[in-house]
Amino acid sequence: MKLHGLCQLFKQEMGGCIIDVVPSYRSILVSFDLMTIGHQSFVQKLQHVLDHCRGSLAEEAEPSLIELPVYYGPEVSLDAKVITDHTGLSFEEVINIHASTLYRVYAIGFAPGFAYLGNTDQRIAVPRKKTPRLKVPACSVALAERQTAIYPRESPGGWQIIGRSPVNPIDYQRKNLSLFEVGAKVKFIPISKTAFLDMGGVLSQEEHSLEDQRFQEGV
Repeated sequence: MKLHGLCQLFKQEMGGCIIDVVPSYRSILVSFDLMTIGHQSFVQKLQHVLDHCRGSLAEEAEPSLIELPVYYGPEVSLDAKVITDHTGLSFEEVINIHASTLYRVYAIGFAPGFAYLGNTDQRIAVPRKKTPRLKVPACSVALAERQTAIYPRESPGGWQIIGRSPVNPIDYQRKNLSLFEVGAKVKFIPISKTAFLDMGGVLSQEEHSLEDQRFQEGV
């Protein structure tokens, strides 16, 4: 049974005593209200759902598709050289491979709204940094092993930065807080620097001063 479907089942059958249901790659964290139900009773009810209600699950609807614009320009692709040196590809090839893949949201964690997306093409699989950056700019799009992600806010991070999106995946006015939910599909759409700025993308003063130029082959 898919984790997403099981999460929906828990919410449907036990919504009155559940506080939150958080899926990950191979497990689900279920938080419950001790003021509503005791621990033993909760475990028994959870087991009952697992034993008797699986067949009541309707076939899962097609997961939503999130199209996320990304600027892959030289001002924001901080680890372009690291990535091209490791893969042996030109950065244009890396961009084409990254943007041509349809990803799935496997888990959300590390920070609010940080979604682990997979799987990246093996050709652009790169290791995490040995020494993480102290500050990764908000909305940076990054690679690590067979995963890709977008940093919702400025934070430390050890993933390899490939670009930046004008769309922040965190919105505190949104009911679910995050743009992402486990099971959703994500497609990255390359955009120009002009489009990035027009859509609300942010560059630092230092980044603004850099000339918008093509990468040398293999850089």
